[in-house]
Amino acid sequence: MRAFDTSLPIDAVLGPLTASLCTHANAVLVAPPGAGKTTRVPLVLLDEPWVQGNKVIVLEPRRLAARAAAERMAQTLGEQVGETVGLRVRLGSKISRKTRIEVVTEGVFARMILDDPTLDGIAAVLFDEFHERSLDADLGLALALDAQGGLREDLRLLVMSATLDGARVARLLGDAPMIESEGRAYPVETRYLGRDPNRRIEEQVAEAVTRALRAEGGSVLVFLPGQGEIRRVETLLRERISDPAIDIAPLYGALDRGEQDLAVSPAKPGRRKVVLATSIAETSLTIEGVRMVIDSGLARVPVYEPNIGLTRLETVRVSSAAADQRRGRAGRTEPGVCYRLWEEAATGALEPFVRPEILAADLAPLLLDCAAWGVTDPSTLAFLDPPPAPAVKEARTLLQQLEALDGEGRITETGRRLRGLPLPPRLARMVLMAGESGQARDAADLAAVLVERGLGGDMVDLSERVERFRRDRSRRAEDMRRMADGWAKAQPGSAEGAPRSLGALLTLAYPDRLAKARGKPGEYLMANGRGASLEAHERLAKESYLAIAEIAGGAASARILAAAPIAMDEIEAAFGDHIKQTDEVAFDRQARALRARGVRRLGALVFNERPLKVPATEEAARALAKGLVSLGLDALPWSRALAQWRERVMFLRKAGGEEWPDLSDEALTETAEEWLAPQLTGKTNLNDIGPDLLSEALRSLLPWNLQRRLDAEAPTHIEVPTGSQIAIDYGAEEGPVLAVRVQELFGLDRHPTIAAGRVPLILHLLSPAQRPIQITRDLPGFWRGSWAAVRADMRGQYPKHPWPDDPLTAPPTRRAKPRGT
Repeated sequence: MRAFDTSLPIDAVLGPLTASLCTHANAVLVAPPGAGKTTRVPLVLLDEPWVQGNKVIVLEPRRLAARAAAERMAQTLGEQVGETVGLRVRLGSKISRKTRIEVVTEGVFARMILDDPTLDGIAAVLFDEFHERSLDADLGLALALDAQGGLREDLRLLVMSATLDGARVARLLGDAPMIESEGRAYPVETRYLGRDPNRRIEEQVAEAVTRALRAEGGSVLVFLPGQGEIRRVETLLRERISDPAIDIAPLYGALDRGEQDLAVSPAKPGRRKVVLATSIAETSLTIEGVRMVIDSGLARVPVYEPNIGLTRLETVRVSSAAADQRRGRAGRTEPGVCYRLWEEAATGALEPFVRPEILAADLAPLLLDCAAWGVTDPSTLAFLDPPPAPAVKEARTLLQQLEALDGEGRITETGRRLRGLPLPPRLARMVLMAGESGQARDAADLAAVLVERGLGGDMVDLSERVERFRRDRSRRAEDMRRMADGWAKAQPGSAEGAPRSLGALLTLAYPDRLAKARGKPGEYLMANGRGASLEAHERLAKESYLAIAEIAGGAASARILAAAPIAMDEIEAAFGDHIKQTDEVAFDRQARALRARGVRRLGALVFNERPLKVPATEEAARALAKGLVSLGLDALPWSRALAQWRERVMFLRKAGGEEWPDLSDEALTETAEEWLAPQLTGKTNLNDIGPDLLSEALRSLLPWNLQRRLDAEAPTHIEVPTGSQIAIDYGAEEGPVLAVRVQELFGLDRHPTIAAGRVPLILHLLSPAQRPIQITRDLPGFWRGSWAAVRADMRGQYPKHPWPDDPLTAPPTRRAKPRGT
């Protein structure tokens, strides 16, 4: 085994690891941060006999981590990156004929294996930091397992992670052996600061930083959810920290390489550093001198909403595993302290692991890659978490609209051309179609600022971003311009037709996000029916139409992050075949009436309209019926008789007769088009509907055979011993009620019932003044029991009325006692 000048904790398990990979095709390595797995394992495996001069591929989740790993391994060998150890990332690849270890980002590997399914000349693929569960890593592992099973039985796959459900991954890899390293970490004291929900997180983080700097020595690593929070905390700290020996260094993916190196490199002698980082610093990177961590407890993750086809960024609480990773950064080189901005009791409520991106991502790129692999159903591949069916369905629909997949889900020639560009399918289509009219370079520049976050700035107006990108002389911008130039030159094109604006180019990628201004400045409606907004002070807020590329927030309150203006004549030119002239009928809730109009529309966008006469059609009647019940059934013209009729039917249904129709508010609202609409042809508003029409519509729900039973089983009135016909109240919550003066029931020895004797009436026994004196469901029992007490109380109050000792033998009466009795 190769010898090294310095020892690392991972060295203790290198023997078992190499032995496992000699006898097994796959393995899982679980080792904590700082153990050395990323930079030592590839070098050790390079000398294994099964490698035999072939390459070892090491996958990293981010370019920064990939570059750091390649530089550290090259430094260990006393070489430069590009010799034995090479780097292959979107910007700045360094590979030579001598290269035996390639450190690549996960997205690059997915393209590598799709272009060469046999992975010719590659002995092993190492999936580092797999616990981050990116979409590219999951896809890469699924494809590698598929290739291993059908094409490359000799291919080794090693999944490495600091925090991972190792047993679950081992099962996915065919019950592969799992090797665990205890690592080496110095003790870290955890201090819980709590968090005030009424204050901005940036203020509380800044306070924690200044507190930590006063209390402890060394540098500080601060975890924040995103770039915006980092910049705001940076501003606060520069106002509060006066010590010139303290450097403040942001660290996030959109920074130039020089700024990232400044954050990662050790602090100069006699100086301290405050690194403000996103989750990018949780793993892979070692930032020398850090012995204090301040954890906001938050992370920003993309969440895809299949029903609207938008990806939004959501700020969430970190997982328990991520919190442990962050805490561990304080103890990489010496004992440290971790300040957590939450209560200690809340730690137990954190999710165990990070949510896999495959469960909350736009799956269009994955589906297109699977189709290129020859798989139309991604669930047939070995994913640790299968892709959700709704997101797969949405992705398939989009790709078919882009003509990238055929009706069977197979990749088309257009799909292969889209895959030829290292871009998301929508942006690839934009470049492809722009090339047909000689504007491939404009589209490529636009795609560049959208895929390389921060390039050209973060203004909402993409026209400004593209212009800044074109003037930018930084190394990152120059590399990206070369890449965009390559995308453009790969497109055969012509100069036919009028040149498109950037907004018009954007609609080639996002036709569903064409947006029209509405009412309030900065408020827009997109063609997909969703609303989005800009701050009123933004220049674009005055535009009538926008083409939107990026949106943040939920569907109810989406915020526009990137867009470009587009003129109406460009919309006509781009969407002429899709703009429809239709006559529409809709219900106006305020007027309680139908309104008809002729409109020109594209999706949810109405370009112009004119009023029309409401047609006397079944469709209009259905619209009126739905609109009226949406106001609430109480808005309809109920008569007292119809309301009681409905209550009687509902009573019999509740009494156990499923054959009786459901006339509840929910049922009638849901079925309004069936029972109400047939009566509304030619009607246009609520005033056209009277009680008779409503009665006819509602009574049609009761079949003829049940109409005859209704009067028998749920009569409107019941005859009492005096001959009076007393109305039954079917609307009471407790059941059907008969309110009757007690004297009219004298002589009645059976309790009155309805529903063919199944349901006893609830008797509200009244005094001569019509006030309740007793409620009973057992009249004979009342005569035998409570009557004596009621009689004693009532005959003093109503001496002119009869209160006999035995009500069963007394004659019923509606009147008082005759005079003189």
